[in-house]
Amino acid sequence: MVLDMIVLNTDDGYSAEIPSMKGCESWAHTEEEAIEKTLELLRFYLHVNPDFKFKIDRARKEGNQIVYKVIFNKNL
Repeated sequence: MVLDMIVLNTDDGYSAEIPSMKGCESWAHTEEEAIEKTLELLRFYLHVNPDFKFKIDRARKEGNQIVYKVIFNKNL
């Protein structure tokens, strides 16, 4: 399964969200931390182990936002 993650660079840090998962969003001072916090929420919503690994691919940049693809096996 592939989900989009949108990371927005703002004046006070970074926000990351997975729009297809309601409430799966976070904020942090760094891009990496915002991504990790959002993936932690995604693990919670999908009911998988905290050490479950996702593959993250940077897809494109549009202005001050970056779109990543979160790839994982849908047979959780």
